[in-house]
Amino acid sequence: MQSIDQSPFFSSDVIQHQELRLIPIHTKLGEFNVWTHRIGHNPAIKVLLLAGGPGLSYDYLSAFDSYFPNQNIEYIYYDQLGCGKSDNPMDDSLYSIERSVEELEQVRAALNLTCENSYLYGHSWGGIVAMEYALKYQANIKGLIISNMTFSGESYNQYIDHTLAPEIPQSALNFIRELEANNAFEDPLYMKLVADHFYVKHVCRMPMEKWPEPVMRSLGNINHSFYTLMQGPSEFGIKGNLKHWSIETRLANIEVPTLFVGAKYDTMNPRDVEWMSRKVKNGFYLFCPNGSHLALYDDQAFYMAGLINFLKRVSGNQ
Repeated sequence: MQSIDQSPFFSSDVIQHQELRLIPIHTKLGEFNVWTHRIGHNPAIKVLLLAGGPGLSYDYLSAFDSYFPNQNIEYIYYDQLGCGKSDNPMDDSLYSIERSVEELEQVRAALNLTCENSYLYGHSWGGIVAMEYALKYQANIKGLIISNMTFSGESYNQYIDHTLAPEIPQSALNFIRELEANNAFEDPLYMKLVADHFYVKHVCRMPMEKWPEPVMRSLGNINHSFYTLMQGPSEFGIKGNLKHWSIETRLANIEVPTLFVGAKYDTMNPRDVEWMSRKVKNGFYLFCPNGSHLALYDDQAFYMAGLINFLKRVSGNQ
């Protein structure tokens, strides 16, 4: 393991090198289209961005617009099937890690991304898909960036239960647990308690009224069915299909250079993320001292510098 303002400006060269593209995806239910947007042109560094959620659109990842173009890094936004601008088949049977991996391989091939130049960036749920993809198809990529994701559903739940939940005042935590027991996830009181005691401390460390517009846009577009099936209705522990997911014993099989990003205030235990960077064959670790789950916003300059340094180092451009 090795350590290592939101006003986008596109030069005329970057504006010239953009491509919007719908890519056909073959599934057991037939063919559907997923949306991609390529920005920039660099034969040596091409980064395919995988959003989290599950079920979020690409929008919140547009923070990269303020950094990657100036560093001549080509990057591709991508809305997974059922999310954002991509088709939504409205069928929960398509929401799984395995199918998401196969979708990603079809997207990679269609975009002609190769082991000579392509990197997968996965944030949160996107990190799960990226790691699982690497275990099956890593011969097709040059490197990975796994941002704000731990190694198992159990690890996530333990950190919530033993570290983050006890930080909440007992009276507020009791109300939260009571409302959850009654499935009152849409109750305004529940939403306010979670926002005040969890979201602004561990998801994005800003008052919610100041959360960046791209983040709010992604949250407004979330595929709730996808999210609830995989995560469950609550942030306080995974109760959906990801509850029993684990990559803990398989990390050593990831051989491509991989940067793991942890953050001090994240919903994921940063110590677990650092441990992951030591388990893969060629791991790097970036710790964001002021960041939370959305460290790409609340510790943005440090976060972006770390990612750019990794990409240039692995590509040989540093």
